[in-house]
Amino acid sequence: MTVHFHEEDLPAGVLAPGPIAVDTETMGLITPRDRLCVVQISDGKGDEHLVRFNPGSDYAAPNLRAVLADPERLKLYHFGRFDIAAIKHYLGVVAAPVYCTKIASRLVRTYTDRHGLKELVRELLGQELSKVQQSSDWGGPVLSDAQKEYAASDVRYLHALKAELDKRLIREGRMELAQACFDFLPHRAELDLAGWPEIDIFAHM
Repeated sequence: MTVHFHEEDLPAGVLAPGPIAVDTETMGLITPRDRLCVVQISDGKGDEHLVRFNPGSDYAAPNLRAVLADPERLKLYHFGRFDIAAIKHYLGVVAAPVYCTKIASRLVRTYTDRHGLKELVRELLGQELSKVQQSSDWGGPVLSDAQKEYAASDVRYLHALKAELDKRLIREGRMELAQACFDFLPHRAELDLAGWPEIDIFAHM
């Protein structure tokens, strides 16, 4: 496995065809305020690509945008709602179609309330993830090796997680429901960007 680091765009032709795992690192959790710093991508073949954006970036990134906007490529996320919103706000594309491992986990792992990536990777794949760098400064002039490894690990296991979660979705008869949730995610991200971050518009109150 190799972690490839790029500035401002993804080189052309570095990804194999098929689904891609996608994640983002930002300066915080409020998308319009906290700028997009890094986009991570993996095609599931063993390498991860990190695209870092500097302060004042115009986020042009034509190669990255083309990959993310490709309607023929499934995008795998863990908590895709946040990443889709960040990508839409800064890169100007809807990174769909979507598969979210957190939603899939909530639909089939109803025996637990622990649906973080760390717990999923441990239970389903028998691997340990470090989350030490999760709250570090992603906007600094230099990313540490630990930050790069953390960012890469967030997309490294998503293809394998999808395969395991799909087995359970099929077993429990919830694949169609999961797909409907995945299809709605870009719209949920639009609601976030428009100012409905945690209000359930389907609720009575």
